[in-house]
Amino acid sequence: MKKDWIPVLLFATTGLVVANECISARRQKKKDDEAYAAWLTTHQPENVWSGSASSQIPNSTERGRLIQYGHDLIANTAQYLGPQGAVAQISNGMNCQNCHLKAGTVPYGNNFGKVYATYPLFRARNNGVQTIYDRVKDCFERSLNGHAPDTGSREMQAIYAYIQWLGEDVPKGTRPPGTSIMKLPYLDRSANPSAGMLVYKEKCSSCHGKEGEGQPSPVGPGYSYPPLWGPHSYNDGAGLYRLSNFAGFVYNNMPLGTNYHNPLLSEEEAWDVAAFVNSRPRPHLNQDNDWKVVAKKPVDFPFKPYTDTFSEEQHKFGPYQPIKEAQQRTK
Repeated sequence: MKKDWIPVLLFATTGLVVANECISARRQKKKDDEAYAAWLTTHQPENVWSGSASSQIPNSTERGRLIQYGHDLIANTAQYLGPQGAVAQISNGMNCQNCHLKAGTVPYGNNFGKVYATYPLFRARNNGVQTIYDRVKDCFERSLNGHAPDTGSREMQAIYAYIQWLGEDVPKGTRPPGTSIMKLPYLDRSANPSAGMLVYKEKCSSCHGKEGEGQPSPVGPGYSYPPLWGPHSYNDGAGLYRLSNFAGFVYNNMPLGTNYHNPLLSEEEAWDVAAFVNSRPRPHLNQDNDWKVVAKKPVDFPFKPYTDTFSEEQHKFGPYQPIKEAQQRTK
């Protein structure tokens, strides 16, 4: 009789063990799910825009060849349109991709991702609606300190075609993450050119030169590393002459090896080196026709007149939060 109970006892014992393991497994799964949910709150899936490589351009077609030429103009502007350009001599020797990294494809690298989706666009600096052609013209006149090709030229049509190709999958009217220069939090002090000079010497001068002169390309016209000030750099009408733009750009992209996942400068260093670079001499652009509605000037636009009482110095170097608050009170 005793022997008849042994299998039953073994079965019951095994059932208890299995049940306990199931309960433990469910508890562990619940813990794992909770841990994963907590992880997701600080590690969102990658969703920033990144541009297609030039190897994906369908250059077996006529349109593809135009797109490819547009890419080449962006990547090697000096070769075609620089001081010794093969097509025209209308720019300062920098390449468009010195500011629009890797031909406008890098997340937070001043890329072209949102351009086709958002233009034509009203821009207060220009006092009206700009087309893509107008915006490219602006870049030639400001960042390249020169003159743009005619709108009907093959060069301008090619640049347009390339920008269109990069952004044609972006829904109209949208601005995907990563397609603007990142805006860093304002400092609670002025950005410091003297502190920025030390950052520049330690982390920037090996590429851009002790005097900001850049490094000429060893294989042709243009620069391997562009000049950051002096006669061959961007003029004081360029977007990067505003400290918030320069600081956000370098924070996510400089020095070499930086990306937005892995900034190598602190936010304070980015602001200070921006202040140093933009305190150095560079070409001047007559901006009398910009910002006709003075109240729309950004807090870091460094030239008078203003609707507030803050100095030109504070508008250039900060601190910016008091200016921002004053602007908000007058709206």
